[in-house]
Amino acid sequence: MASGKNALRVLSLFSGCGGLDLGLEGGFTTLKKSVNEKIHPDWIEENINRNFVRLNKNRFQTVFANDILPCAQKAWNHFFGNRKKIEGIYRVESIVDLVKKSKSGEFQFPKNIDVVTGGFPCQDFSVAGKRLGFDSAKSHNGVNEEHAENESRGTLYLWMKQVIEIVKPKVFIAENVKGLVSLGDAKKIIETDFRNIDKGYCVVDAQVLKAWEYGVPQSRERVVFIGISRKYANPKILADIEKNSEKSPYYPYPIKTHGDGLQKIVTCKEAFVGLKEPDESSDAAQMAYSKAKYYGKMQGSSEINMDGVGPTIRSEHHGNIEYRRLSEEHGGKISSELTKGLRERRLSVRECARIQTFPDDYEFIFNDGTNKVNSSDAYKVIGNAVPPLLGYAIGKRLESLWNDLFGE
Repeated sequence: MASGKNALRVLSLFSGCGGLDLGLEGGFTTLKKSVNEKIHPDWIEENINRNFVRLNKNRFQTVFANDILPCAQKAWNHFFGNRKKIEGIYRVESIVDLVKKSKSGEFQFPKNIDVVTGGFPCQDFSVAGKRLGFDSAKSHNGVNEEHAENESRGTLYLWMKQVIEIVKPKVFIAENVKGLVSLGDAKKIIETDFRNIDKGYCVVDAQVLKAWEYGVPQSRERVVFIGISRKYANPKILADIEKNSEKSPYYPYPIKTHGDGLQKIVTCKEAFVGLKEPDESSDAAQMAYSKAKYYGKMQGSSEINMDGVGPTIRSEHHGNIEYRRLSEEHGGKISSELTKGLRERRLSVRECARIQTFPDDYEFIFNDGTNKVNSSDAYKVIGNAVPPLLGYAIGKRLESLWNDLFGE
């Protein structure tokens, strides 16, 4: 990890198990086919074997993380504890409570923050959900209870805005589901609210990033907001970004690396390379898979396409996890496996993690005596996460612009 004066300090909100944190920090293994070496020859630190590479470390360093899920903290600590000192970094607490405590003097956010990140809760903007948006029935702590108008789950981005106002980072990155873009004026409202922070932020028009176009073997689409502080950044560069948008050499969103006219997209078959069947594996995350029965034509009852990208991994109940393979009786199409006698089963925890581009040394399922994460928790935190490789693409792009933007 970067250290000393070269480190860029990251304050992570709605952190989950750290997909975006890991992506920004870098230094993890990923599929070789997920990296377009013609476009990004500087990404790879070393070739692990013919299928996997280790990505270079970035300057970003997470110094604060936060979520309301204890299992997310346990997973985060278990993994990041092998990378750096983690004492006191992760707080399990609502962002609303943290902001209130900060304003009352009971708590202080870390100082000298360069970047604030946050995948504010997306269920209320999701096409798959009820699309309540800003009018969410759930409170900031994730439960149905009476709450103040500005403390619903759907307005938590306003509390992220307050954190940005408090710590005054040079850059912020906010993330949500694609559905937010088509929910009335939600995107425009959020962009306007973010622009009015402190002495003003240049909020570049939010973009929907398609994960498979960045080497992630998944049909995931996310809207990303990037804001750059007018207080710190070179005004000429900001003017160029605002005038020329995608044509500006300083445009902060990463360029596509996979798909039409580029490197081939990464398939599930390629993502699962080297994985044994659960009953033959010694990896607890590969041994664990949902045993929920087949329910017919419902969400989670479809078989993945091994020759295409995987489904969007969701934070779901076991019964909604897609099938690695269906039986012939239920319409299974992977005959090469069925003829070998391989049985119908849902995606394992590790397979979901591979589709999300988490490295295999992220264990997910463990019991170290004081902390335990089970398969249900693991599915939840994996589904909630930003794919680390997508986070890496965002981080690398920002890192490449940093000196021009801020002269450091």
